[in-house]
Amino acid sequence: MQNHDPQSREESIEPQGPDDSAAAELASLRARVAELEASNVELREKVLREHAELDNQRRRLHRDLEQARRFANEKLLGELLPVYDGLESGLAAEGGDVATMREGLSLTLKSLLKVAENHGMAQVDPLGQPLDPERHHAVSMVEAPGQAAGTVVSVLQKGYVLNERLLRPALVAVAKD
Repeated sequence: MQNHDPQSREESIEPQGPDDSAAAELASLRARVAELEASNVELREKVLREHAELDNQRRRLHRDLEQARRFANEKLLGELLPVYDGLESGLAAEGGDVATMREGLSLTLKSLLKVAENHGMAQVDPLGQPLDPERHHAVSMVEAPGQAAGTVVSVLQKGYVLNERLLRPALVAVAKD
């Protein structure tokens, strides 16, 4: 006679002996999953640390750039202080003749030009040279016997360049044809 007990039917469906290779493969896969999960956690933490480091670096760079902007002219202004002192001394001097004042102003101007030169600024003084529209601005044409047409015959206002970049063109008068 057959046994109709449901539990006996399940037992009869299950294999009688444990399948060692399937159990070993399952254990191996579980170990690999655990290994990958641990690796994933490590990588996630590493990414978070690197992200935080980048944020800190970005903040430091922004702060350094802001400081550089605020104090970019510090050296230049420090070098200009003696020029200010010279001008103030000249203005405070009482009496004195015109020649002495003129000499003081000349020395102060030389000092100022030296500071500017140390920082890459140079004068554009094109007297006697052909007109260069890149660096000169012709404001008049004059009769100039013995000068070729288009030659600068007088400089009304000097021009300046900073590290070969034009700050202000020279205002000039040029010889007519």
